[in-house]
Amino acid sequence: MEKYEEVERSIVKKFRKPIWSRFISAVKEYELIKDGDRIAVCISGGKDSMLMAKCMQQLQKYSEIKFETEYVVMDPGYNEINRQLILENAELLNIP
Repeated sequence: MEKYEEVERSIVKKFRKPIWSRFISAVKEYELIKDGDRIAVCISGGKDSMLMAKCMQQLQKYSEIKFETEYVVMDPGYNEINRQLILENAELLNIP
């Protein structure tokens, strides 16, 4: 099993109640995503934005709602080492 698959599995299994269920509940309750939506998911490199990107991937993969995502990296002036780390982590997590 690839690392990104382990992460995806843990979001839905191990962290189902504290993360996944709350994420899904918020999407439904506030009608955040509708069929045909195009959503930009901004990745800053922190754990919050990486988790959001994985949750959006999982939702897109398994949801009946059909929507598009575009993953973008926010760069407020990172040095080359930080920028490279973000790209490597995105690749490790299979975030396009």
